[in-house]
Formats: sequence, structure tokens, C-alpha cells
Amino acid sequence: MIPVILGLTISPISVGALYPSDPSSVDVLDTSLRGQSLQNTEYVKYDLSGKDLGEADLSGSYFSVSSLKNANLTGANLSNVIAYATRFDNADLTNANFSGAELLKSVFNGATIDGTDFTNAVLDLPQVKSLCERATGVTAESLQCSDVNQSYVPASKGENKFNPGVGG
Repeated sequence: MIPVILGLTISPISVGALYPSDPSSVDVLDTSLRGQSLQNTEYVKYDLSGKDLGEADLSGSYFSVSSLKNANLTGANLSNVIAYATRFDNADLTNANFSGAELLKSVFNGATIDGTDFTNAVLDLPQVKSLCERATGVTAESLQCSDVNQSYVPASKGENKFNPGVGG
């Protein structure tokens, strides 16, 4: 812990490195980013609400505290993205690829998820449960909804956890 604190006092991280100086600068982007190659880009505190990112390749990109509310991400490649605390409310994620994505603290309220692939994605359990309530087919399989919907049953008192059924 001390080396980290010492390192930060000697070489502080510039605020500009963590957050863009003008988050509204995304407004100058074309409303349609459809089909664009946007791999490994960074969106910190960006508002991409309502943008058309359908068929875009966003693989490996980083989103933090950003909004993609009402965005069109149909068929977008979001594999291996990191989207921390990002809002996907009412976004169209039809056939989007979120495989291997880190989606902690992200929210998908009302998002269209038909055919969306969440294979090996990391999401908060409440979001997985919420998505599983409306997921079918490929989406349900990729979220492993059959496992999520099974309730946890603790071992009986005195039961040996290494040899179930054997007292211990």
C-alpha cells in the first residue's frame, strides 16, 4: 500500500488521463457510427445516448461511467470491452457480441437482447438475473440462465461438505 501512495505523490496521474477534458466532445461525432472500426477506444463519462453504433467494431474498448441509453448496437462487436458503470437502458443489443466483456456495475434496463452473446462476460448477479427474466435462446445460454435460476441450498448442519451425505 505504501509504494502505491508514495508513487502517486511522486508522480501524480493527471486528471486529463482519467477523464476527457471535454466529455461533450463526442457531440462532434457523426450521429451514425454504424459499421465503424472503433476498436480499443476509450469513452470515459461519454454520452453516446441514441447514437447508431450498429455493426460497429468496439472490441477491446473501454467505457466508464458512460451512457449508451437508447443507442443502436445491433450486431455490434463489443467482445472483450470493459464497460464499468455504463448505462445500456433501452439500447438495441440485438445480435451484439459481449463475449469476454467486463460489465460490472453496468445496467441493461429495458434493453433488447435478442440473440445477444454474453459468453464469458462478467456482470453483477442482479443484472444477470434481470437479463435472464427476458432472455431466450442464445442469450439465455450465454448468460447460463439455467444455472442462475437454481436457488442456493446450504449444506445441512453436520453434513461433510467434502463428502455430501456423510456426517461430520
